Amino acid sequence: QIPILLVSATPSLEAMENVRDGKYRVVKLPERFGAAGLPTVRLVDMRINTPERGSFIAPSVKAAMLETLARGEQVLFFMNRRGYAPLLLCRTCGHRFQCAHCSAWLVVHGRSRLECHHCGHKEAIPNACPSCNADADKLAPCGPGVERIAQEVNDYFVGDEKAPTLAVLSSDEAIAADTWASIEAGEVDILVGTQMVAKGHNFPRLTLVVVVDADVGLDGADLRAGERSYQLLHQLGGRAGRGDLAGTVLVQTYCPEHPVMKALVAYDRNRLMALEAKERKLGGWPPFGQLAAILLDGVDEAKVRAAAQMLARTAPLDARMKVLGPAPAPLSKLRGQYRYRILIKADKTIGLQATLRQWLKDKKFSGVRIKVDVNPYYFM
Repeated sequence: QIPILLVSATPSLEAMENVRDGKYRVVKLPERFGAAGLPTVRLVDMRINTPERGSFIAPSVKAAMLETLARGEQVLFFMNRRGYAPLLLCRTCGHRFQCAHCSAWLVVHGRSRLECHHCGHKEAIPNACPSCNADADKLAPCGPGVERIAQEVNDYFVGDEKAPTLAVLSSDEAIAADTWASIEAGEVDILVGTQMVAKGHNFPRLTLVVVVDADVGLDGADLRAGERSYQLLHQLGGRAGRGDLAGTVLVQTYCPEHPVMKALVAYDRNRLMALEAKERKLGGWPPFGQLAAILLDGVDEAKVRAAAQMLARTAPLDARMKVLGPAPAPLSKLRGQYRYRILIKADKTIGLQATLRQWLKDKKFSGVRIKVDVNPYYFM
């Protein structure tokens, strides 16, 4: 007899299909609480509004930041990458620093160390390139992380006696309770943060939100990439103008014509979801079809690959089911384990779990582990 409420400003396509199918009832809140109105969202076309060399923030965005600070209001820069830069590259030979245990680039942290965000491996930045022995000054951090954006903002105010106060909000940093309290009290002028600032916080004097790189989540192996990007950026924009002051969201993008960007500006989530639904329905992807991921991993890549191939060959013959793969997983090596993946696309009429259970029954391979995820929500 306990009612369950699933609450979100950006419900998933799966949830909305359950509403349409009559499995869920829907309750809508058409307005923000109190006097707060929705913030104005503007796209900053980075092809036209080009940052200065070595900078990642457009000139018009910096001007908007100064205007906001002059009014005594707060600014948030959002960069959904931890660390200083996502990659370290040798300018002489092109060597890229990769984790020894994962098929992932090592992330630059604090200009002094490299870290893998998948297994936690850490190492100091060397004094020379391990590939060509070029000097350390040839090792270049590529792209921005939250630390690099914080440095750029700080450098902009170097020499200013009344430089604004700045706080970096990232899961790499332990953030004390009094830091959150000082932000809410308006004692911090500029916030630079990752995804952890996108939801659940109420800063009454925060009126300008800047999305530094809105394109970072639009592509990839995830069929929900567009939907996820919209959800995150919409929730992030909700941090602006939550009190009596009007809010503005500036979205830096090289793809202003992308449907996600158009939906953000127009607050037209329904049109975006209709487009997502149409594309997934044509492809038979969830929630209009079923999907299962079979992941095989082990320390011997040849054994893992052979097991995956044998498993695929024994797949049940059913016209309502399609076997994709095997192929190396998007993250093909993780914590020293090589990973291969088989995807199963199936019609909604098939009992997928029972079919998988029968297929995988008694399937065992020496040194290889098998994991099954039915209707996976993440694809790494």
